[in-house]
Amino acid sequence: MTSTTASHAADLVAALLFILSLAGLSQHRTSRAGVVYGIAGMTLALVATVVLAAQSITAGAVTLIVVAMALGAAIGIWRARQVEMTQMPELIAVLHSFVGLAAVLVGWNSYLEVEAHGDAQKHVTADLLGIHHAEVFIGIFIGAVTFTGSIVAFLKLSARIKSRPLVLPGKNALNVAALAAFVALTVWFTISPSLGLMIAVTVLALVLGWHLVASIGGGDMPVVVSMLNSYSGWAAAAAGFLLDNNLLIVTGALVGSSGAYLSYIMCKAMNRSFISVIAGGFGIEAPSGGDEEQGEHREIQAREVAELLTQARSVVITPGYGMAVAQAQHPVAELTRRLRERGVEVRFGVHPVAGRLPGHMNVLLAEAKVPYDIVLEMDEINDDLADTSVVLVIGANDTVNPAAEEDPASPIAGMPVLKVWEAEQVVVFKRSMASGYAGVQNPLFFRENSSMLFGDAKQSVEEILHALTSDPRTQAPSEAALAR
Repeated sequence: MTSTTASHAADLVAALLFILSLAGLSQHRTSRAGVVYGIAGMTLALVATVVLAAQSITAGAVTLIVVAMALGAAIGIWRARQVEMTQMPELIAVLHSFVGLAAVLVGWNSYLEVEAHGDAQKHVTADLLGIHHAEVFIGIFIGAVTFTGSIVAFLKLSARIKSRPLVLPGKNALNVAALAAFVALTVWFTISPSLGLMIAVTVLALVLGWHLVASIGGGDMPVVVSMLNSYSGWAAAAAGFLLDNNLLIVTGALVGSSGAYLSYIMCKAMNRSFISVIAGGFGIEAPSGGDEEQGEHREIQAREVAELLTQARSVVITPGYGMAVAQAQHPVAELTRRLRERGVEVRFGVHPVAGRLPGHMNVLLAEAKVPYDIVLEMDEINDDLADTSVVLVIGANDTVNPAAEEDPASPIAGMPVLKVWEAEQVVVFKRSMASGYAGVQNPLFFRENSSMLFGDAKQSVEEILHALTSDPRTQAPSEAALAR
């Protein structure tokens, strides 16, 4: 077996491992195996790449590759050990930007080696030269859009810039003009490649990527992260074509298609247009008056919440990003265990875009060892909320906002939400009355059956746990629980 044959075989096995990884990550019970498959596939791919490269480059170049891999691995391990779960969305956005930047650099390198070379036919056959021109141009465009778009997503998710959408005059016309200019430049470059066109498409794509994501409001950022994941996959696939690397093409296509499908599913869950995501169509109008209160709210104390929970026959907990920020998942899991021991039915209702990353809440609850079978999706729990005694809204806001159904003028109008207001009692855990990430005030806070428990979510849940064990009024199980 030659080194080339062995490399192709390794690529095939690695591709299969990546497919198994995606399949494993689709369910909680198999997610650990999915991660192991992904690590094994990437390790095999890296080793095969280095071994194959060693056949055609100098020992010094191989040494540089190994050093770069070791340095990257060290940085990756360091960041993985340091990052909090609450920072995962912005970390993923940064990683997407790296993929986009790599695609841009690969495209520029290919231009300098082929298009700008004195004898291009030494690198690409004449009948494929035009295709290569298009590959270079498209790869750079996708990569640059992914790079700056991911940077803006990181800045918004980490609260370094405002989450509200940027609304420039003629916003949609600007996007369409940029895409039309890209098509025209691509045709021009395919016919007559030049350094000026390379610079033009790079700058155009960088600006377009920035504008596309800056124009999207905070409430839609989970979909944006998913879509940027798809973009990074297509950027990697484009780089694979330029490098003649089949594994990179397959891997990029897997990431691109799975990210696009996830974005489509999330758009359906939010009643959004899939095309609008690609075109940066969310948040066309910036919400105004988001912090204005719409009535009188009622405050409640932890001891009173404990009494409500003691008398409840059923409880639904709807987590949001605020629970992640407060790192309250472990006290919430303990509260769940205590209530179930008393005979109270406890379930979780998780919105498809709870938090700022798809599946973020599910991972946090799994980390706290909340049983999988009581963690339900929005469609599974919504019909039961009207028969629920108490709903605890812990750090969620936009995903439980009745304005999505009742106010056609709301920026989140039409987005499916958890109908927590239909329960007998609703307790909202928040630090203040400030609006949510989408910048929209929530009428739920002023409903007659709603109460506000202000403070840090973790501390509030711990106070409820303390009241359940120390306050005599919360010691007896509920009558409904005794009857069961």
